[in-house]
Amino acid sequence: MCDTCGCSDGEQGVRLVEFGNGNGHDHHDHPHTMLLEQKVLARNDELAAGNRAWLAEREIHAVNLMSSPGAGKTTLLERTIRGLIGEVGISVVEGDQETLFDAERIRATGARVIQVNTGAGCHLDANMVATALRRLDPAFQSVVFVENVGNLVCPALFDIGEHSRVVVTSVTEGADKPVKYPHMFRTADVVLLNKIDLLPYVDFDPARFTEGVGLVRPRTEIIQVSATRGDGLDEWYGWLRTRHGRSVLST
Repeated sequence: MCDTCGCSDGEQGVRLVEFGNGNGHDHHDHPHTMLLEQKVLARNDELAAGNRAWLAEREIHAVNLMSSPGAGKTTLLERTIRGLIGEVGISVVEGDQETLFDAERIRATGARVIQVNTGAGCHLDANMVATALRRLDPAFQSVVFVENVGNLVCPALFDIGEHSRVVVTSVTEGADKPVKYPHMFRTADVVLLNKIDLLPYVDFDPARFTEGVGLVRPRTEIIQVSATRGDGLDEWYGWLRTRHGRSVLST
């Protein structure tokens, strides 16, 4: 069990599934509990620092993509890969409890992908990502997206060695999510409000949502997007270019 969030830590029974490159070529309250939690997070942070150093040696920019289930992470990722094709190499670490569905969708874009199935685990940790990165072997000066397990609590607690944290939420989830799940939004470098094409059909108050984000993470950029219709994607790509640096992502 994960002593920090109460879920299975996934270290036993974690399954990695490798895919080719898409072109047909494979390649609490009690003191002792609190102390244990600190040790778990300290060990994870140590491993995350190792991941960050490994990525830095290769000038690879890692993006931790987090959301609740159904917010549209995978659709956004598919659209992003296709939108930036030819600008930069992109590979993906896919995190899910079970199935290969999302990894197969990413593979269809032509990007390299490796699947991490966590079983009962509700988040990826630095050790899982370390193993996946070394098997994935992303290209020099590329971008690696880590699509974390769909959850608005546990993934926010675990540094995986990423350079950018992106929180994806959607108008179908309600405007109160930032204040209900403050730690997730407090760690975000940018918040993507997805499915804005559905605004005429759902009860969602963008102003309330923006106010909520501002309460937990002042001055955080919010980009309104529709991964299906394409709204806001140029602004999202521009944010990525800025974060990754002009030496890698040309404008």
